[in-house]
Amino acid sequence: MKRCIFGLLAVLAFSLWGAGARADAFEDILKKGVVRIATPLDVPPFGSQNEKREPEGFDIELAGMVAKALGVKLEMQQVTGANRIPFLLTNKVDIVISVMGLTPERAKQIMFSAPYADTQLAVFGPKSADVTSADKIGKLKVAAAKGTTQELALSAMAPKATIMRTEDDATAAAAYVSGQAELFATNSLIIPDLQKRNPNKEFDLKFTIRRSPAHMGVRMGEHNLLQWLNSFIFFNMMNGEIDRLHQKWLGMKLQPLPTL
Repeated sequence: MKRCIFGLLAVLAFSLWGAGARADAFEDILKKGVVRIATPLDVPPFGSQNEKREPEGFDIELAGMVAKALGVKLEMQQVTGANRIPFLLTNKVDIVISVMGLTPERAKQIMFSAPYADTQLAVFGPKSADVTSADKIGKLKVAAAKGTTQELALSAMAPKATIMRTEDDATAAAAYVSGQAELFATNSLIIPDLQKRNPNKEFDLKFTIRRSPAHMGVRMGEHNLLQWLNSFIFFNMMNGEIDRLHQKWLGMKLQPLPTL
């Protein structure tokens, strides 16, 4: 009996030690004075490079605001739709701010903050293409960045559709512009920039996949960091800073967003 009791106490002590010793990302960020944030450079106006090869965009500026509010140095890492979650899972970054939509499947792997931007996913193509829904795609090829919400959603909506899965959104756009694909699935907010750069190409809205607000992402179990990010989003919703970003980068006022 004594051995059993001592054994149980040892297991309990080890468990408590393990819980206390577990690293806390929020605490580590403050101690080290550095926050590692993943941002895109292939999805303007959320993230791209200007003429000086400097990163700019909604998510880029928002990442800077997060670091400033934390009072730490910002270390940005470029990611694509396909490697955003792997970068979190392998501890290469602390936070993902990369116009990421929430899905129940993704929520099994990481935790999502409250939404910070309102977007919608859609399929675009030439005016001549008679496509009004996913089941009308037929034999037309659709370009979409693999691992993105639009690619995953479209795959579920039209499992027999021919989807050209590219490494990133910029490559998917290039495939459509060059004629390698007849349709293009993407976030609707990047279309004005693409239209400006490719005035001879038609970007006619064929159908909407779904509304997809953007969320920040953190590793599973990092509740302190997530709570701070939610507080940061709330504070900057209230003071108008996120609305300022909407008007500056997206050309529209912030509309009410759903809550988690």
